[in-house]
Amino acid sequence: MKPVRYDPKEIERNLQEGYWDKTVLPDYWDRNARQWPDKEALVDSLGKRLTWTEAQRKIDRIAFAIIKDIGLKRDDRLIVQLPNCIEQVLVRLACEKAGILAIPVMTTFRQSELSEVAGRTNSVCIVIPRHYRSFDHFQMVRDLQEDLPDLKHIIFTGDDIPEGCISLNEIMDNPYEENYDIIELKARELDPVEEVGFLVTTTGTTGLPKLIEHRIAAREIWTAKSHVRNWQLGTDDCVLAIAPIAGAAGGTPAYVTAPVGGAKIALEYQYRGEETLEFMEVERVTVIALVPTQLARILELPIDKYDLSCLRIIKTAGGYLPPPLAKEAEERFGCPILGTYGTQDTGSISGVPITADEEQRYTTVGRLHPGIEIKVLDDSGKPVEPGEVGTLWFKGPGNSIGYYRDLDKTMKEAFDKDGFATPGDLVTVTDGGYLKIMGRKKNIIIRGGQNIYPKEIEDYLLAYGKITNTAVVPMPDPAMGERACAFVTVKKGEKLDFEEMVEYLKSKKIAPFKLPERLEVVESFPLVGESGKVDRKEMVRIITAKLKGEGAIS
Repeated sequence: MKPVRYDPKEIERNLQEGYWDKTVLPDYWDRNARQWPDKEALVDSLGKRLTWTEAQRKIDRIAFAIIKDIGLKRDDRLIVQLPNCIEQVLVRLACEKAGILAIPVMTTFRQSELSEVAGRTNSVCIVIPRHYRSFDHFQMVRDLQEDLPDLKHIIFTGDDIPEGCISLNEIMDNPYEENYDIIELKARELDPVEEVGFLVTTTGTTGLPKLIEHRIAAREIWTAKSHVRNWQLGTDDCVLAIAPIAGAAGGTPAYVTAPVGGAKIALEYQYRGEETLEFMEVERVTVIALVPTQLARILELPIDKYDLSCLRIIKTAGGYLPPPLAKEAEERFGCPILGTYGTQDTGSISGVPITADEEQRYTTVGRLHPGIEIKVLDDSGKPVEPGEVGTLWFKGPGNSIGYYRDLDKTMKEAFDKDGFATPGDLVTVTDGGYLKIMGRKKNIIIRGGQNIYPKEIEDYLLAYGKITNTAVVPMPDPAMGERACAFVTVKKGEKLDFEEMVEYLKSKKIAPFKLPERLEVVESFPLVGESGKVDRKEMVRIITAKLKGEGAIS
């Protein structure tokens, strides 16, 4: 399928400059199987483990089954709704080999979200577990099939296979290679540059998922090579995804980067407290990939009980990482914490290298990946002075293509006519060339015509010893339009009141208009699904409802 945003000059430039090549992700699994056939490649916390050769064989078998038995046509769409397990990795790789567009989705998606994804893409097949976390995925899909006639095929993991459905285990045990030639798969393989390689979802403004097109070369291989350099990743590494690999926080390090670097992949099926630490110890994990909220939960555990001396990198993404949390994690695990920056909508931008100093690790999102150009613009579209805050626009090998089959939406909401994309973030660039995020443009609080950047206030609050997390959000006000409200969580046994917060912030000598005018101390923050991102919209809704209940606004 041709990309919705197709620019021949972009393709030519990235190929000529060596940022893109003609490899697909399964090529690296084939390479690894040749070089290290008996080396362990893939394990999950359910106890399943495969060598590179075993994994390669199962990938090919799934690809053959998709083509020969199920009869999917090239560019057909297949939804993968699986937890972190070896089957998710194998199915997605098989789709690339079989010329099928995989759509990995979160296990938390229900009828509404799945109906939107499957209906818009005319998906013909879905891969699911029978149950996950006590939810009946089979019954949900059966209900969906009544309104989605294209969704004909259901592939199941595990041994409990309903009548009329397809067993993935039986597929993986079937020696298709004895009857079919691997050359047939080469003929079906997706082109890594000229075609859409897969589709991803991200939360939309309406609550329903947005669908984004990605190239294999740009979104996968180039991004992976950038991370391999930054993390100095090699064949002795083991990358553990605690965050879902259906999303970028877990998927980019484990599903994408690890095999390019020749590293072993470990998958945590679901978070299990101390058993997760035990899994890390047993598998000799060197890199963990998780979202900040998961990291905070792990730091509540008795880490010292386990031998985690192999761990050399903590990789976080998918949400704001408070500097105190980063510092505590580094001290307790004894290794650096490295962030990356990008969005599913627009692509990969930067990453923190393992050589970065403490300030760069805690306060920036790293250096630009090779080939990335940026513009930092003010509200009138003019470049800001060095060190000043502006909206980031970027262009380069890591750009996504755009919204699925919707060029108008792509060019209005994400890209400009010159191919620059914006994630909507306000940034500054440090003297050392590191990007520092000041907040999202849509999150700016405009109090009586004066701009308040939430992240600036949040950074001050997070430096206060009692506070463990904070989010500064707008609350409606009839006089000023908006005022700032600070949501915080505090350490166990501590208390914080409004006056104490204000006095502390005043000691930092910030402008008075920036001071939050309300404090909400809460047990935990609302989150967006499995992403681990703080749901600021929900916080705004909460404080707006409180103000209405108090009669402060109508």
